[in-house]
Amino acid sequence: MTAPRLFLPRDAMPNLPDLPPEDRLRSPVTGWTRAHWETVADRLLDALVPYATPGYAQYRLPGRASHSGPLSDGLEGYARSFLLAAFRIAGAGGQVDPSLIERYAAGLAAGTDPHGPEAWPPIEDRAQPMVEAASIAIALHETRPWLWDRLDDAVRARVADWLGGFVGKQTNDSNWRLFQVVTEEFLASVGAPHSRAEIDGGLDRIEDWYRGGGWYSDGDGRKFDYYNGWAMHLYPLLWARIAGPRADPSRVATYRARLREFLATHQYFFGSDGAPVHQGRSLTYRFATAAPLWAGALADATPLPPGRTRRIASGALRHFAERGVPDERGLLTLGWYGEFEPVTQRYSGPASPYWASKAFLGLLLPEDHPAWTAVEEPSPVDTADACLALPEPGWLLHSTAADGIVRLVNHGSDRLRPLPAKAEDNPHYAKFGYATAAAPDAGDAAWAAGVDNHIALIDADGTASRRGRIHPLGAAGRRAASWHAPAEGSRIETTSVVHGPWEVRVHHVQGATGAGIREGGWALADDEPPITASGPGWGLARRADGLTSAIVGLHGWDAATSAVAHETDANACGRHSATPYLTLPDLADGSGLLVTLVVLTGDDTDGPCTAESLRAAVTAQVTEDDVDRAVVVVRFGDGTEEEVVVQGPTGNRDLS
Repeated sequence: MTAPRLFLPRDAMPNLPDLPPEDRLRSPVTGWTRAHWETVADRLLDALVPYATPGYAQYRLPGRASHSGPLSDGLEGYARSFLLAAFRIAGAGGQVDPSLIERYAAGLAAGTDPHGPEAWPPIEDRAQPMVEAASIAIALHETRPWLWDRLDDAVRARVADWLGGFVGKQTNDSNWRLFQVVTEEFLASVGAPHSRAEIDGGLDRIEDWYRGGGWYSDGDGRKFDYYNGWAMHLYPLLWARIAGPRADPSRVATYRARLREFLATHQYFFGSDGAPVHQGRSLTYRFATAAPLWAGALADATPLPPGRTRRIASGALRHFAERGVPDERGLLTLGWYGEFEPVTQRYSGPASPYWASKAFLGLLLPEDHPAWTAVEEPSPVDTADACLALPEPGWLLHSTAADGIVRLVNHGSDRLRPLPAKAEDNPHYAKFGYATAAAPDAGDAAWAAGVDNHIALIDADGTASRRGRIHPLGAAGRRAASWHAPAEGSRIETTSVVHGPWEVRVHHVQGATGAGIREGGWALADDEPPITASGPGWGLARRADGLTSAIVGLHGWDAATSAVAHETDANACGRHSATPYLTLPDLADGSGLLVTLVVLTGDDTDGPCTAESLRAAVTAQVTEDDVDRAVVVVRFGDGTEEEVVVQGPTGNRDLS
């Protein structure tokens, strides 16, 4: 991989046979235009028809049922695809195949008939129909001239009655508050009963979760992930579209300013090949990660040039199209590329992936909007190496133009309920690293082992500790730090220092008496088993295309053994995964300082990664000038130096 591989030829997307020719003049990076987005939307919508119930009120797709049951799952199929249909209908000014409008009009009539065979489940406290009601409300607003205004009075009344089940109900205290906001605002727009107090209360509640810098937590705690963009930013702006003159102008101005600030960072979350960073829950929504990009253009709340907005969004859509999404039936399955249940949750049903419909929000922009007509501009990841410290979520982003990879270093998002709730972590939040070219091992056995991007205490029976609750210590410049308690009476504080593709982790381990210590690098996955190698103090895995994961002990690992962990069917990026790791039998007195280099790179400009080249590229010098103070000087091959001070009995980091 001497240069980032961007996009494959058109014949690499057989599941989208009707794609129009590429336009390399208007879209020199991706080749895709509005016509490509419309074609993909049509393919997704047409593929659902065989799974519709006779009255079109439900789409009962094949696959594992959610915990809400098949009736709710059928409603989900209708509501989420209705959102896609609405963007397609409204974006075309109603000039679509009439059967598309007719299907969703028929579904409204059948689904809201309480005595009919396809009746939708009612909206109850904290129940899944709340989520789907919001999609239906947004879709009805955006298609009002072609659907709502043409429904029979009796059907309109039934729809309002069903949506009105939201009034007075209790939602989950998270992004769900916004489902109530948009649904009841739609009811207000059509003169139906609603609660202005509930609308205002939901908007007021999200203020408690705003942490600055464009970042919301999805509820109490440190719950940072893609819900920040595709929910916490998106729904307030869609609410403003529904509310029109009823919306408080100062609220709307605040939402627009926050989105603008967020998008300045969000543009860095996509690799040059269009892949989003693989972090957080509900990753089966895939290219919904592009929704806030279009929201910024729609609300005139983006710092991005219009050609860059389209390049990043089209890159994300094309990235998945090249990897078999949708599948040969035209369906979005529960997975990332192919089917892969570990990226799902209990609430995920066969139609859940259709929240990806939000990615098509850009179709609401007119055809002559600059976001569709401007010449594509490269993303910032395409043109130069970058490093961004994001103190609100406790993250570092570092990307490299040579291979187009973005890496996220996690020192702040654990998605745990606030104390005293038990810390039950999961692999999409608990790791030190996430990336556009790699995913964590997430199958049950692999998660139990917990090797990749993790430092663990290993007890006498071989059980590895979990990271648990993450306590951030700050993120600034090229570094971020946090501490966690892997076991009772123990503590590990970690500072990550990044430069180019390199990440150096400085761990201060305390209270680990009688335990071994293991640290793993990136899990590297492919359809074929990666090539692996290991030796004294190092290990690596390499794919056929040159993408390499490596780990090297720089200090404190002299007595370590090295190996590579292999997993099958545990990784979203490929059937076979491999993770290089180091293991120490113990630490003297249970405490010590460990310095580790971890690398994920596809740049082989200077030859393939080897232990020798890695040790030459990054070094660490440790000076312990006091019993309670040590200085770690990290030197990178280009002469860049970073100094980390480890001090005090708790090993607090100096991030200045």
